Amino acid sequence: MFDGDEIVLGPLPKGIVRAGEGQHRRVWNVLGHTYWARAVSESSFAFETLDPPGTGVPPHVHPTQDEHIHVLEGVFTLYLDGEWEKAGPGDTVLMPRGLPHAYYNRSELDSRALFWVSPTGKLAHLFDQLHDLSDPAEVVRQSALHDVEFLPPGSVPGA
Repeated sequence: MFDGDEIVLGPLPKGIVRAGEGQHRRVWNVLGHTYWARAVSESSFAFETLDPPGTGVPPHVHPTQDEHIHVLEGVFTLYLDGEWEKAGPGDTVLMPRGLPHAYYNRSELDSRALFWVSPTGKLAHLFDQLHDLSDPAEVVRQSALHDVEFLPPGSVPGA
């Protein structure tokens, strides 16, 4: 996990982030998901995820960031602006800013992916706030303070 030092955004530093580690010592536990910081700078933020069966992120919007997912293992069931689709290993999911989206691991196996957003905005700082929280309502509250807007529960059939 991390030692509590705040991430200071700036230019992307050179170096290697080793497997099983996170840049800036950041490995977050967010409601059953594990996120490893892979590249954190002012211009973009990449993080690797481990998503156990039955986990997901409900429908939400990033009003100021483009988001992408490159699926490494497993299958994600995705909500993309009114449509349900699936993405598997090697697929890249493109979610422009303002697009309502969600992702779930509805399989019986773990899923892994590389996510990235551009620009970074407040997302890396949000993950610091969400680390080890167990109350979904607090996750939604903190997210709203960091430019991630969750859609109201029940507003997306199948979510």
